[in-house]
Amino acid sequence: MDKDFSELVEYLDGKFTKIDDRFEKIDVKLIELEENVEGIKSLMVTKEEFNDLQTSVDAYAKKADTYFQEMLMLAQKVDRHEKWLQLIAEKIGVKLPY
Repeated sequence: MDKDFSELVEYLDGKFTKIDDRFEKIDVKLIELEENVEGIKSLMVTKEEFNDLQTSVDAYAKKADTYFQEMLMLAQKVDRHEKWLQLIAEKIGVKLPY
């Protein structure tokens, strides 16, 4: 009868050893997965960083819009001055090369 128990103990020990090995493999995979997740998290942009970036882009867009409006006004002013110079040149009889 003792032999039957020893065979059963050996059999169960073998099964539990296989289960332990499987759990160890699973633990290794989970550790690798956690490391990968941490790596991905480090690459992600936080909400605060995104808000900072959006604020910067908005500020740049406002500056660019103001610059383009100023350039448009300056171009109109240059055109007006050019017309005046042409009118003055015609009145005094000077031909301006254009």
